[in-house]
Amino acid sequence: MTASEAAIRPAVADDIPRLHDLVERAYRGDSARQGWTHEADLITGDRTSASELLATLNDPDNAVLVADRGDALIGTVTVTRVSGDRCYLGMLAVDPRLQASGLGRRLVAAAEDAARRTFAARIMEMTVIDARAELVDWYLRLGYARTGETRMLEGDAGRLLPMQVLARSL
Repeated sequence: MTASEAAIRPAVADDIPRLHDLVERAYRGDSARQGWTHEADLITGDRTSASELLATLNDPDNAVLVADRGDALIGTVTVTRVSGDRCYLGMLAVDPRLQASGLGRRLVAAAEDAARRTFAARIMEMTVIDARAELVDWYLRLGYARTGETRMLEGDAGRLLPMQVLARSL
């Protein structure tokens, strides 16, 4: 089964160990550098923890989706209800070896569908580290637009990283 044939489904508690491993490999450390969407050169340390993932999974204001290839979880995305008609797309991660396979686009589309169906959302927003211009451009190609808003993310040693807020009507 290829990345494009992977089943996208809601995550379950039994997925947490594999999900945690996937997120860490995609965002941080040397393994993340195999892909193009990582934060490894900007932020060190863990991206999340198994307990944080479980809390997210158990929160009714979240929908955690995974791309399951049968032998491995190869992608994930989280949708969070922000307000009545607005959701937040977060923690999009694709196995670094499978990035640029189309799976990220499929996960974003599945997240948008989940936002509409589960939370009756009409707007999806996200934040992207400003220094990741190629990632911002990728989301712009998917139909997201800059809102002009900037939020700050605390990086290493208290350094603040500006993040662009992008949004799209669903």
